[in-house]
Amino acid sequence: MEPEIMTISQVAKYLQISEMTTYKLVQEGKLPGFKIGRHWRVRRNDLDEHIERLKNGERL
Repeated sequence: MEPEIMTISQVAKYLQISEMTTYKLVQEGKLPGFKIGRHWRVRRNDLDEHIERLKNGERL
């Protein structure tokens, strides 16, 4: 079962991109994310919705 809240490392693996790229995208607001203390986290549902919007041609 996939976790509902994902780390940057898990998101990078899921998207098949580097952790550094993932970190930059989240930091710049180009991927949905939030901070808990010093650590970024991404809700899987938010990420999946974001991917669907990109697939439908929305500019974010």
